[in-house]
Amino acid sequence: MKVARTGGRRTVRHPWLDWKAVLGIIISAAVLYFTFRRMDLASVMGELRAADPFLLVLSAAAVTGVFWIRAWRWRAILSPIADTPFRSRFAAVTIGFMGNNLLPARVGEFMRAYALSRSEAVPIVSSFASLVIERIFDGILVIVLLFGAMAMPDFPPFSGTQEITLPGMDVTFTISGLARGAGVIIGGALVVVVLLVVFPRPAVRALEQVVRILPRRVRRPIVDALESFLGGVGVLREPGQLAVTSAWSIGLWVYNAVGAWIAFHAFGLDLPFTAALFFQSAIALAVSLPSAPGYFGLYHGMAVFVLSTLWGAPAELAAAYAIGFHLAGFIPVTLIGLYYAWRMGMSLGEAAASEEIVEQTVEREIRPRTDRDEAV
Repeated sequence: MKVARTGGRRTVRHPWLDWKAVLGIIISAAVLYFTFRRMDLASVMGELRAADPFLLVLSAAAVTGVFWIRAWRWRAILSPIADTPFRSRFAAVTIGFMGNNLLPARVGEFMRAYALSRSEAVPIVSSFASLVIERIFDGILVIVLLFGAMAMPDFPPFSGTQEITLPGMDVTFTISGLARGAGVIIGGALVVVVLLVVFPRPAVRALEQVVRILPRRVRRPIVDALESFLGGVGVLREPGQLAVTSAWSIGLWVYNAVGAWIAFHAFGLDLPFTAALFFQSAIALAVSLPSAPGYFGLYHGMAVFVLSTLWGAPAELAAAYAIGFHLAGFIPVTLIGLYYAWRMGMSLGEAAASEEIVEQTVEREIRPRTDRDEAV
């Protein structure tokens, strides 16, 4: 990243391909190769052409509707900070997901916080902190629905200790082992957040002691970032808003599964709604790993695994579903996000630099007091 000054203005220049972006592209390319290397690509394309176009469009409409729900839920999360109009929240949501689809290193998360703060009187740091809270709610629901689907009587009869091999790959694991691992990670993150919310001052003091060994220029932004984060988690301290946010989160993920279930029927897959619940949770966990823009590779590899290995669908049909349903969710929100970015006057360079803009805003707005400087 380079910072230049032109006519008194500071311009952030963010590299398009840093190490995080390169790592994601390598992982995506490897998963795509191992997923499709033994498939008959002509058969995959044939299954794509045979899909019911009406049902596929209907599934695209369903998964695009999820972004309306995200915008409404965001209002509840932001309520302790500011009351924002729906249009601004929806525009920021679609800009963020468009950014994740087109730009590397998940810069869309920063674009979303930046876009809302640019259009409404919401501090960038508080806006970004609200997205961290959103991800915590999403993580909890994903794990709950994953285990819930596995407990359903129509879930395939795989034992928890049975080893599963990914198609085309020499990698084995157990379903229950993966689910437990994800549950431990999400549960640990939840415990940390609860402790931060319940004991904010002791949490800051404890972090100050932990980072004391680091150079001052390194430890100061860490403490400041924690303080700014704590300023954006007010929803967790209000039982009413916590209940509203939880209800929106449940509705969001159940409705999201509806889109996957409709797409099953578009491709002739007669699978129960349990499969859709498990499918979306597995996909959500897979794309949380580093990947290329748009989650290519990880999305398709996990989709083929769930549909082919667990539910017995032919590999080519599972691959066709992965491609078709992924594009059904990818294209609409990308176009909507591009439209709102254009309306907002956000350039690609500004979008790519949003991560650095957020970080610089934290440094500029969260100024340590003199006594805190001496303590830290």
